[in-house]
Parts: sequence; structure tokens; C-alpha cells
Amino acid sequence: MKNVHMDAEKARARFKQLRNVDGEVSPQELDEIWTALDVVRPEQILGQWQGSEFVTGHPLNGRLGQVSWYGKTFISPKDAKPLICHAEDGTLYSNTEMGNGEATLWMVEFRGEVTATMVYDGQPIFDHFKKVDDNTLMGIMNGKDVPDEGPFFYFVLDRA
Repeated sequence: MKNVHMDAEKARARFKQLRNVDGEVSPQELDEIWTALDVVRPEQILGQWQGSEFVTGHPLNGRLGQVSWYGKTFISPKDAKPLICHAEDGTLYSNTEMGNGEATLWMVEFRGEVTATMVYDGQPIFDHFKKVDDNTLMGIMNGKDVPDEGPFFYFVLDRA
């Protein structure tokens, strides 16, 4: 599935353009970008991250905003918080009810590459990550009920 037409530099530039698009983004183009980006290891992504989504027409688009999703926090490979949300008073909390628990970070193969992946504790969901730059990750949500070719939920994490 490697795309010979897009190198990592072009992928990063196009990623930055697409994240500012007001409207739907093509999942196929996001897949091309994903393919060109570098894998990451769990220890490279520890810390707090602010999240946003690519609007692709995926059924999850808009759902995280409804729960005031802020992002994700990776304290250690064994302590990952997938759904950090804003409380009504503006503080941040881990929404363990929506996430059905929290998560861990593992190196998992996805599309022939092994990369840092968040494995949810209480549901069959995997968030795979690749590096856009030192402060930006691209994520693809995958899971038991998702066909091999998607549709996937694509998102962005910016180091807080």
C-alpha cells in the first residue's frame, strides 16, 4: 500500500493544509498521507495532547465535540487516558464512562507497519499513531467492527 507519489515532506505539508480545511476531507488522501509518515514508539509520545478530528463523513464526526473532548494523555505505556474532556467548570477529566475505562500503549502492526497504538481497556478499539512532526501526531481509530479498509476515524493530536 506504499504510495510512491508522496514522500514524508509532501505528506506533512499536505497534512497541514488539510487540517485547516473547512468541510469534508477525502479519506483516500488521508490514507496517502498516513502511508508516507513515520511510525512512532510509545515512549516518544508520552505527555498531554490536544485533539481535533478530520471531517470525512465518518459516523463519529462531531460526537467527541458533544462531550467537550480535549484530547489524550499518555502518562506511561501502561497508563493512557483516551478521552480527556472539559468539565462544565473548565477543568479537564478522564471520561472513563464514555471510554468504558482507560487504555494502554503498545507497538501494534497496522497496514504492514508496527507503530504506537492505544488499546482501549473496555472496548475493542485501537488508535494507531504516526508522526507528522515532534509536536503533531496523526491518528486512525480502528476496531473490531471496522472493516479492513475502513471507513476509519482520522484525527490529529498536538502536543499541549
